[in-house]
Amino acid sequence: MAPGIFIVLLAFVCEFFDSSLGMGYGTTLTPLLMALGFEPLQIVPAVLLSELVTGVVAGIVHHGFGNVNLRRGSRDLRIMVIMTICGAVGVSVAAIVAIRLPPTALKAYIGVLVLAIGITILLTRGKQFGFSWRKVGILGLVAAFNKGMSGGGYGPVVTGGQILSGVDSRSAIGIASAAEGLTCVVGVIAYCLSGACIDWGLAPYLMVGAMCSVPLAAYTVKRVPPKGLRRVIGVAATILGLCTLYRIVF
Repeated sequence: MAPGIFIVLLAFVCEFFDSSLGMGYGTTLTPLLMALGFEPLQIVPAVLLSELVTGVVAGIVHHGFGNVNLRRGSRDLRIMVIMTICGAVGVSVAAIVAIRLPPTALKAYIGVLVLAIGITILLTRGKQFGFSWRKVGILGLVAAFNKGMSGGGYGPVVTGGQILSGVDSRSAIGIASAAEGLTCVVGVIAYCLSGACIDWGLAPYLMVGAMCSVPLAAYTVKRVPPKGLRRVIGVAATILGLCTLYRIVF
């Protein structure tokens, strides 16, 4: 198989799970590309650019399928705007803090946080939570901080955290996709200002693969019952948290 086609397939699979569950694209794709021999400075800007495009498109497609309501004045749109604004702040702060923290400590923090959210979702899967704007704002800051520090850890916190803040599972996935895409704008600009260049030998393959999976993922979310989605999101967050901690230990 040609390398370009293989990268397209990797992006397709990773984005399918990301747009279906609101998490997992950058977290899984980055280490896979590193294993193929790409350097971090090639990967991260290209991944951020592809997430920028596909995240926004995924939000629009989820809206079209009725998974989320992004019409003017809707609560979902206001949540997305708050997530995006807090995301810009979180990414900016992370850029300052990142150079001062040991990478292992950062990965441990993200792993424990994501694992805790996953376990909490599973233990409270039959419970309904009251909506909280304060929790939404805090989630946006924490998730974007994670993204700016390590390139991952955004989706599990935003999607799982929204559910624990009283947001419907389908809405949480659509909001997370759109907010992450808009937050990545700041990340791409930051890399360009720092002198890093987009690898145009990698980025187009990622965008094509990821974009192709978005309609299928949005349709999947529409067909799966909310309770089933909540359970799967809890399991996925738990697995991602455990995998993050496993990589630190071993």
